[in-house]
Amino acid sequence: MIKGYATTPLGQLHYVEAGNGVPILLLHQTPRSFDEFAEVLPLLATSHRPIAMDMLGFGSSAPEPGGQTIAGMAAGAVALLDALGIERAHVLGHHTGGAVAIEVAAAAPERVSALVLSSAPWTDLAFRRSHTGGDGVDVAERAADGSHLAVLWSKRSPYYPADRPDLLDRFIHDALSPGVDPAEGHRACARYVMEDRIGLVRAPTLLIGADSDPFAFPAIGPLSAGLTGVERLETAVIEGGMIPLMEDKADEVVAIVRPFLALVDAE
Repeated sequence: MIKGYATTPLGQLHYVEAGNGVPILLLHQTPRSFDEFAEVLPLLATSHRPIAMDMLGFGSSAPEPGGQTIAGMAAGAVALLDALGIERAHVLGHHTGGAVAIEVAAAAPERVSALVLSSAPWTDLAFRRSHTGGDGVDVAERAADGSHLAVLWSKRSPYYPADRPDLLDRFIHDALSPGVDPAEGHRACARYVMEDRIGLVRAPTLLIGADSDPFAFPAIGPLSAGLTGVERLETAVIEGGMIPLMEDKADEVVAIVRPFLALVDAE
């Protein structure tokens, strides 16, 4: 595994990569980092060249001037591909990363060979109205006694496996990265007019749903209906999958992703 920083017009972007072959760019959820793909990366590296980045505004990557947007994060993803000399890649996005992946495929279709959307949100008008303001899952007012850390933990814990506190440790670590607002990525999703962009996607697309993820699982239907420009669309459901799907069920994720990408690679 190789770690590095790519210098781009948007600032330095942190990434980790492994393997050889066709590149696959991995885009994490809010407020995570490349670490979300720590289990997936070595598995994909046996057949591809997975590249897990800290998206613009997260982890150790540069902040996005003026606040986070899905378009800005997508521009950061393309900037990383440019800096690494990659003309085309598969793109896999999880949760917020799924929205970013849609925007990458819509804004730069010539750069995306295949699209994998794992637990991606459907950010239509109803979503935007319901996510404007309010007490989100990653909102905790900073307290002098550190009690906000327990608040962040308790808000996420119902959506994580009960026997995997280590996954919540990793979430807290990323949520505390300097300059990261744990909730800002969710607000960026709530500002994203996906229904105006998703029809521009042309790449073969795989939708992965986690049936124990109450936030994202209902979006599979609307996403399928919105992907009107896609010639090949496949859907798979991982039973018992929760928000930390990439970490908790990496084997199952890769078992679904690898044959889908193999078909695309063979074309």
